[in-house]
Parts: sequence; C-alpha cells; structure tokens
Amino acid sequence: MPGGRLTQQDRQRIAAGLSDGLSYAEIARRLDRSTSTISREIGRNGGPGGYRSQQAHQATVQRARRGTPAPPRAATVPGGAMEEEIVELAVRSGMPRMTARVHVDLLLSEDGRRTATELTRRLKVSPASVSVAVNFLVQQGYVRRERDARRRRDIYVVDDEAWYHSVVISARQTLESARAAMTGAETAGLDTPVGQRLARCGAFLERVTLDMMESADRWRTLLT
Repeated sequence: MPGGRLTQQDRQRIAAGLSDGLSYAEIARRLDRSTSTISREIGRNGGPGGYRSQQAHQATVQRARRGTPAPPRAATVPGGAMEEEIVELAVRSGMPRMTARVHVDLLLSEDGRRTATELTRRLKVSPASVSVAVNFLVQQGYVRRERDARRRRDIYVVDDEAWYHSVVISARQTLESARAAMTGAETAGLDTPVGQRLARCGAFLERVTLDMMESADRWRTLLT
C-alpha cells in the first residue's frame, strides 16, 4: 500500500466520502491507504462532521512549515478515538452515520442525557439532522424521550434498559417478517417450491426470534 503524504485531491475524496456516508475503511480502500491514516487525517482536522478538504490541506501545510505536531484527536473530536471506533462499528452494522454519532455521543455522556440543542452544538450539525437521528433511535428503542415541562424541551436519554428495549423491538419486527413469510407460503401453496421456501424461512425466523425474546426476558436482570 503506498505511503507518502495525502494530497489535496486525496483530501477532496475523503470529504466526498464522508458526505456520501462511507466508512473510514471504504474511504481508505478507495484511496489505497490504511484505515488508520484516514482516521488520523479526519480526527486531526475537525472530525467526521467538521472535515473540510481545503482547510485540512492548509492546516497540514502550516503544521509542516512550523514543524509542530498535529493537535491530539481528543481535542477536536468529542470522545476522541474511542468515539470514532464505536461510530465506525455502528455504521458497519447498518446504522446511518449521523444516527450513530448521536447515539454514541449519548452513550459516552456522563449521565446518558442530552437535549437536542446540546447534541446540535456538540456534533456541529443542523437541528434537522439531530431530529431525524433521535427519532430513529427512539423508534428502535435505543433512546427514550423525556419532556422537561418547565423549560418546554425534550431530553433524550440512553440507559441500561435501552439495550433490552432495542432487542425486543428488533425481535418483534423480525417476527412480523417471519409471519408474513408464512402467510405468503400459504398463499403460494405449501405444495409449491415457493410456498415451501417461504414456509421454511418463516419457521426459522419465528423460532430464532422467539428464542431471542425469551433470552432477553431471562437476562434482563443483568441490566438492573
């Protein structure tokens, strides 16, 4: 894999990749660089939400002229390298990047609580982006919404029980798919290849999902 310093064109491609929601690993692959190189570049130049190719290139040139090291990532990215790694894991599992950033910021907060204004300010994104992300997280059970009636604002909370609720909600959604497959099997006819295929799929998903829900209930006490 080639080494050398990143060029201005490389940085433009990094910015474009972030805008497209690509993971650090995918950006690295497209530039034929190591993932750690991309992670360091983004971390020292504003993080995934604040990376700008032109500013990053100018800052790098200035640092080279001064002969001074780049500021530590923890000073520019909330949560530092640990946050970046958790976000990347969430993105690889299928979660949208902005949603992952909001979720991780809540997870790493001292009391697991943030207002929309706090999330907007910390992540340097628009209120609309935060709204879309938290709505998804609430729907999936990762976060719950509390109302501060005195200040007329919502507070988003992530606690240990959130893990139980997110597992149960996901399982219920899979169970709906399983039962839809079984209904489709009956419609197609259980004596047809399509019907038999759908029936096997539905039975498998139903059994696994029910086992998962039973396990979540059995081990829920570990969260209390």
